[in-house]
Amino acid sequence: MMTSKSTGMPAKGLPIVRNWLPGMLVCAALVLSPAHAEVPGDARNLEVAQQGSLPALLGSAGLSSRPRVPAMFDGDEFIEIIQRDEGLETRPTGYAPETAEPDVEFTIDLSEGQVPIGQGVVYDGFVTNGSIPGPTLRVTEGDVVRINVKNSGSVMHGASIHAAYTQTSKHVGMIMPGETKSVTFRATTPGVYMYHCAPGGHAIPMHVMFGQYGMIVVEPKEKKYKLEEDLGRGPDLKLYMIQHELYASGKEATEADFLYSMWNGGLFRYVEEPIMVEPGDYVRVYFLNVGPNRLSTFHLVGIIWDYVYWQGHPEAMMPGGQTVTAGPSDSWVIEFRIPPEEGAYTMVDHTLAHSNRGSIGLLVAEKGAETPDVVLAEGPQYSESELADKLANARRTITPFGIPDEDTNPTPAKADRPVKFGDDVDEVVIEIKGNSYWPKVVEVAPGTDITFVNEEVFTYGEGETSGYHNAVAIEGPTGFATDLLAHAESETVTLTEPGVYDYICTPHPYMRGRIIVREP
Repeated sequence: MMTSKSTGMPAKGLPIVRNWLPGMLVCAALVLSPAHAEVPGDARNLEVAQQGSLPALLGSAGLSSRPRVPAMFDGDEFIEIIQRDEGLETRPTGYAPETAEPDVEFTIDLSEGQVPIGQGVVYDGFVTNGSIPGPTLRVTEGDVVRINVKNSGSVMHGASIHAAYTQTSKHVGMIMPGETKSVTFRATTPGVYMYHCAPGGHAIPMHVMFGQYGMIVVEPKEKKYKLEEDLGRGPDLKLYMIQHELYASGKEATEADFLYSMWNGGLFRYVEEPIMVEPGDYVRVYFLNVGPNRLSTFHLVGIIWDYVYWQGHPEAMMPGGQTVTAGPSDSWVIEFRIPPEEGAYTMVDHTLAHSNRGSIGLLVAEKGAETPDVVLAEGPQYSESELADKLANARRTITPFGIPDEDTNPTPAKADRPVKFGDDVDEVVIEIKGNSYWPKVVEVAPGTDITFVNEEVFTYGEGETSGYHNAVAIEGPTGFATDLLAHAESETVTLTEPGVYDYICTPHPYMRGRIIVREP
């Protein structure tokens, strides 16, 4: 067997060599070992043929034992690994030089902002291109892809691209405000993937829990999905669906105590705006459960799947089924036909706690309906005036790490309601968990001890990437400041002067809490 001198790994030939190699070796065995010609399948002769004749045969055919690799890898430090990977039965990794010329290029913009999610609710958190979820990125297997990540926000952001089978964090991690970084890769594996904010360390789960994510789809280049082969044509509707949940506090986020569950950024979005189809339509759903914490069981009432594909890979096919089960970042491609009957086909998460909190939609079949070619997995888009109107007329604003403005929060969620303690309470404990204080707002008598306890476990790094926290007053009758606290560390302050004390965490200044010291 030929091996690479530097890696010791088997060297593979061109694909055509693999196709005719077994037959060639049998013939070589017959030629080289006439004494055993009567037993062409003799393993000993086959081994001799493999060891003794293959290099000569390759050379006589004018072929190299090394597969050809794209020119962009010329002179690469790891060229022998790249040559090895190009010849494997599985596909190469997604590594590409950062200087490679991309076939497709995207820019995503990470920041903080307010987003209407329906039912009079506004979400105040981290956003991608001003929305939750971010834009749907679509490429074809084999494409060289460049993703530029721009930080238009006020805190550190970053990106993790699940479709990239290569190093990404060193290219697009720790992006400071006003900075843009990029990553280049080959999309070598078809499927449905997640991308999300990933500044580094403790901040990675926090930024995902607080809203920064989207879908990237790598369409197969050659092997088609089975129903497309069966029908001899592509889908009438490509429906890209992200399921995700939102939280009113960081503590609730880390404990998976969700408040709302949505598809494509809206509560009951496709109940209010049903997706129209015709009887007989071929529908392909690209389904991704972003989570970040909850399991989904996607179901469509009145439909049995024709075929489903785990992670969206065309070779990972299963026939039939009533649901697909997806944990956070799990994905599926789902294919089915609309039956020859008009009516509403209800999409639902059969984890019914989710459907009751927003994950329900409708496919409505009508003869002559104008079926959309594509429905993308991204949040609703609003004009400036529409956005201003929705923000001004919000009934509730939720923000997992801060305190919503009272003017836009006439009906606060449980996490944002003040917790009042009686005069007989000597000590109140405020937990720091999920980049949030809990309770966020407390009312106490003068002289009450306020003990801050850091319940974050990942207390490494510094700044945005760390789980170190403190509490520092920014408004109030008097000041106070705790030390930076690691996991399970605590510090107590005692406030005697009545008034309202607002405080923040200095490494994470968007974290905000409030202490109300009432009059004696």
